[in-house]
Amino acid sequence: MGISSKSAQFLLDSRIADAMQGQPEALYDLGICYQTGTAGAGVDLIEAHKWFNLAAVAGFRDAAGARAEVAEDMTAREIALAQRQARDWLGMTRRAA
Repeated sequence: MGISSKSAQFLLDSRIADAMQGQPEALYDLGICYQTGTAGAGVDLIEAHKWFNLAAVAGFRDAAGARAEVAEDMTAREIALAQRQARDWLGMTRRAA
């Protein structure tokens, strides 16, 4: 039995809210969601790389390996875009704090 789209969106929204609070496991979970297309997220390797990168910066141990795995299927331009989005996220959350 699958998860309803409303439940999936709630799950994504709650993990994003947790990520905004600086919870490394939420950052990692978002990377998994976008890497695998679960919890209502479409597969998006740029988003996955961004979230894994943020989780790694926050000290989540498994995130660097997951980021490297995703990067194997990305172009240099996609990786650069993911890195820029991660920097933008960090800037946004620091301003919000």
